[in-house]
Amino acid sequence: MTVTTPRIPSGTATTLGPINWVICKVIAKGAGVPNPHLFTTLGRTGGLFRAWLFYSGHLMPGGKISRKESEMVILRVAHLRESAYEMDHHVRLGRRAGIDRDLLESIKTGPDAPGLPLRYRAILTAVDELVATKTLTDATWAELATQFDERRLLEFMLLVTQYDGLATTLGTLRVERDYGDKPPRR
Repeated sequence: MTVTTPRIPSGTATTLGPINWVICKVIAKGAGVPNPHLFTTLGRTGGLFRAWLFYSGHLMPGGKISRKESEMVILRVAHLRESAYEMDHHVRLGRRAGIDRDLLESIKTGPDAPGLPLRYRAILTAVDELVATKTLTDATWAELATQFDERRLLEFMLLVTQYDGLATTLGTLRVERDYGDKPPRR
């Protein structure tokens, strides 16, 4: 394993301030980790961190797309972007939302995985195109539009780009994985 030093270290009670420190402690407890490095890093931004949490929480878990399908999107983005941090957390969250080992393997394989329902193929195809090209072909849009209403189509775009951007942030800042080399069982 390649060891990299975070470009911006995780914050402390002093650098995060009391509100963000408490928020990070609550997140740590929920995730079962001593330090949720993403949050204690982004928490250094003060109020921007809280606004980002609000936005992110409205996409997942608070969005209109089902929790299972939201986790499928996130896991596919994490796989495509090779974001171990996102995978560590969302494999666990995905399992709670109904993603078993077989579906996880299909998500990693992508839209051509055997046995995927049409809806899941449409979702994974759209994720792949958005991550690779930052847009969707008319054919992919039309197929996705048979699966989601207008509200969910908009949310889908925001969800994919949120986690694609998050993967960029995690990688660029070299945010330390919360579980080290031993992520939760997959």
